[in-house]
Amino acid sequence: MIDGRSMPEKSLTSFDAEAAVLSDAPRSDAREATPPRPAPPRRAILMCAPDHFGIDYIINPWMENQIGQAALPRAKAQWENLRGKLAAHSEIAFVAPTPGLPDMVFTANAGLAIGDTAVVSRFNAKERRPEERLFCEWFEAQGYSIAPWPENVPFEGAGDALLDHARGIVWCGYGWRSGEEAPKHLERIFGRRAVALRLIDPRFYHLDTCFCPLSGGWLMYYPDAFDIASREAIRAIAPVEKRIEVGEKDALSFACNAVEVAGRVFLNACSEDLRSRLLDAGFTPVVTPLSEFMKAGGAAKCLTLQLPGAASKVIPRG
Repeated sequence: MIDGRSMPEKSLTSFDAEAAVLSDAPRSDAREATPPRPAPPRRAILMCAPDHFGIDYIINPWMENQIGQAALPRAKAQWENLRGKLAAHSEIAFVAPTPGLPDMVFTANAGLAIGDTAVVSRFNAKERRPEERLFCEWFEAQGYSIAPWPENVPFEGAGDALLDHARGIVWCGYGWRSGEEAPKHLERIFGRRAVALRLIDPRFYHLDTCFCPLSGGWLMYYPDAFDIASREAIRAIAPVEKRIEVGEKDALSFACNAVEVAGRVFLNACSEDLRSRLLDAGFTPVVTPLSEFMKAGGAAKCLTLQLPGAASKVIPRG
């Protein structure tokens, strides 16, 4: 769990996502040599409307000095902008927002679902534990088989467990929110290799804040968020030509907290250097400013839960 250390406020908020271009149309300066990426099958994404979003407590460094500071009308507009852009390329399903649960909007932490099986999160922070029952009920209503999970092992879903489609593995972060034992339980449940990665910077308290597997075997990540052994593990699995290492400025803008759909990478902010490298890799970066959610320590990926192989299972809306 986050140890309550205060982080310099400027370091967490010194980016200007609102100045970025929002269009997801192909850029005129896109690399001509890059062949078009084939359209993958549409997948379902789970979201939760921010009707009750706010910052009511502090469970990560981004929330320091932010209690009561989220502007709900702006948050709703930013969420709707993201939802609309994703809906053009994915089926969107919704779980109902609940009063008194301001972080339920971050559906990445609902659990991890692969195929017909779901693991519901065991939240480390007591403030979020009431969400567990509601997310469990949603998964059950959609027909998922709920895998048992040890009560004493914290696990915060797709915030810390990211499916790498190209390699068929699950990258699993631990150290702040999820327990070190989580990877072995995921291997048992899903029958896939789970690669354990230890997070060492409290600003990047979930794996999805600093690490993003992309299609075609690409990885976008911030190396300094991990211990030496984890960096070596990443480099041993992903060849150098498939790694997009981001700098601190992009990392603190939560560029790695991104959602890839149909070759488009939706993210809060993106430097020109990172944009260029994504284009070179064949992706189209789409900036969707999420400054209100950044105050709570979340961005595009946190606001979504991808449901691999389940587009026909969930009830789409939007």
